[in-house]
Amino acid sequence: MSKILVTGGAGFIGSNFVHHLVERTDADVTVLDKLTYAASREALDVLPAERVTLVVGDIADADVVDPLVAEADAVVHFAAESHNDNSLDDPSPFVQTNLVGTFTLLEAVRRHGTRFHHVSTDEVYGDLALDDPQRFTETTPYNPSSPYSSTKAGSDLLVRAWVRSFGVAATISNCSNNYGPFQHIEKFIPRQITNVLDGRRPRLYGQGTNVRDWIHTADHSSAVLTILERGRVGETYLIGADGEESNRDVVETLLELMGQPSDAYDLVTDRPGHDLRYAIDSSKLRAELGWEPRFTDFRSGLAATIDWYRDNEAWWRPHKETVEARYAEAGQ
Repeated sequence: MSKILVTGGAGFIGSNFVHHLVERTDADVTVLDKLTYAASREALDVLPAERVTLVVGDIADADVVDPLVAEADAVVHFAAESHNDNSLDDPSPFVQTNLVGTFTLLEAVRRHGTRFHHVSTDEVYGDLALDDPQRFTETTPYNPSSPYSSTKAGSDLLVRAWVRSFGVAATISNCSNNYGPFQHIEKFIPRQITNVLDGRRPRLYGQGTNVRDWIHTADHSSAVLTILERGRVGETYLIGADGEESNRDVVETLLELMGQPSDAYDLVTDRPGHDLRYAIDSSKLRAELGWEPRFTDFRSGLAATIDWYRDNEAWWRPHKETVEARYAEAGQ
């Protein structure tokens, strides 16, 4: 695959994947990104211009999508509206991007016979009880809780239907929560890091007992490339690194690493429909394709992420007050 189209490649997870492609392959990469508030040109600026081309456009615009797909050997589809809180305020962009956008891409890859990989989330499965020993697998029934997760579930089902009905050469991955460089500061970990850097107290929904299964974005990138290169068409693979941590434990570790008292945070009213626990069983990916995560120590990965935000204040500073104003209006 010498030419790869990456949708959403200026976003957090997508841009890290583009970096991974440049470092680990010889492929030329075209990024298709709408450059919404959550995207970052700067995340791509350091990459060689002769290998990475940014096209600003909407994945729901067939006139933009079709010629790019026609030139590509493969499409890796990261583009999505992904913030749960925003989906509760206004679901319409989530329907347009996550459903209509995925449909538009599927029709293009169908026309041109292009390999397609669809990047999704473990949130399509709903949640698990805090004391449940089970983890999500590829056969777990879908049970989405929010407009965000329901539109991602719908996009997964579209991909499955296009594989079965039209023979599209597609794979799907559902990944646990990512952390690492270039994540927008509206998201949980970078928001708390930048709060501490600004002398603000971190804030936790409810009692902070909700559990997420964390994976460093570099491990997500390596897993997606593995599936793209060796995954069986029509299959779904779950990506996880056995990184279950409660939100409270994350914040307390973060505070300790940043030299603050571990209890220097506040609890705020829980958000509607807040999933209790996510946990990924990635044994199929590991056994079938031989993938293993490199960043298995969450504490050291979090420390490196703190250092990145401390060293890259110019990247996140312009957005901080807007983000905090929006949370303050919602009492969060």
